Amino acid sequence: MSEMKRIPFMKLRKVTFVFSVTLLLISILSLGFKGLNFGLDFTGGTLIQVDYAEPADVGVIRGKLNDAGFQDVIVQYFGSNTDVLMRMKVNDSPSMAEEVMAALQQDGTAVVLSRSEFVGPTVGEELRENGGLAMVLALILVMIYIAFRFQFKFSVGAVGALIHDVIIVMGFFSVTGFEFDLTVLAAVLAVIGYSLNDTIVVADRIRENFRMIRSDDIEYIIDVSLTQTLGRTLMTSGTTMIVLLSLLVVGGELNFGFSVALLVGILIGTYSSIYVAANVLMLMKLTKEDLMPPEKPKTDDMEEIPTWLKD
Repeated sequence: MSEMKRIPFMKLRKVTFVFSVTLLLISILSLGFKGLNFGLDFTGGTLIQVDYAEPADVGVIRGKLNDAGFQDVIVQYFGSNTDVLMRMKVNDSPSMAEEVMAALQQDGTAVVLSRSEFVGPTVGEELRENGGLAMVLALILVMIYIAFRFQFKFSVGAVGALIHDVIIVMGFFSVTGFEFDLTVLAAVLAVIGYSLNDTIVVADRIRENFRMIRSDDIEYIIDVSLTQTLGRTLMTSGTTMIVLLSLLVVGGELNFGFSVALLVGILIGTYSSIYVAANVLMLMKLTKEDLMPPEKPKTDDMEEIPTWLKD
């Protein structure tokens, strides 16, 4: 059988292994010592939205609130430059909205209160715990699905790649200090789905080639499989990233964390589908025998002979 088109991906497996371990160590250390900059959804606090008659300056608004004694206030536009959203990590009080409005209107600026909401610390803690449980449950279900759909070694590789992606995305937010809120958590869960889809495509091709290619060289078979799926992987990742870059540029501050989390997740997910999931298969020494269907139990030859012939 002639040599098939092949990019030698696995020749770099040792280099990429060191790269992945380095990223994981940085992420874990940052998460352990620095933690995440949890947003209002997780920490609790007050959210106030106001509407201005004319375009507002968030810097001026932030200065007014600081002068009035409100510290660590997040001020951002909400859809347009006349709609402003303020997030304050402070306890709720009946007069909170009135105090904020008084600070904004002290120089006669025309501004109207649109909404005022409070998230208690207990609710924020429950959201944080439930979000973590959702990620763990998703990984467990993925492992079970891949084990049934393919083989146990494939499930270890797929879940290893997903854990790798989740830790690095969360580590990125820990290192940069970007706010981690519910939209970012949703993006992390979306990364699990995206990376899983890419890994399944690669795994399916590897399984198919293990049965078709007359070779016992696992490195060769994996390289061929990754080469065959590379075009599809790059096309899917590229088009998705174009959309996310557009959302990052024009989506405003509210979509910033969501867009960044997905961009980082897609980059690292594409990388992990090639170099983490496949690397695990190499380390676990996947063989053709692992993918062979189980043999049917042999029956006694006499049992296959019709009864009237036995007589």
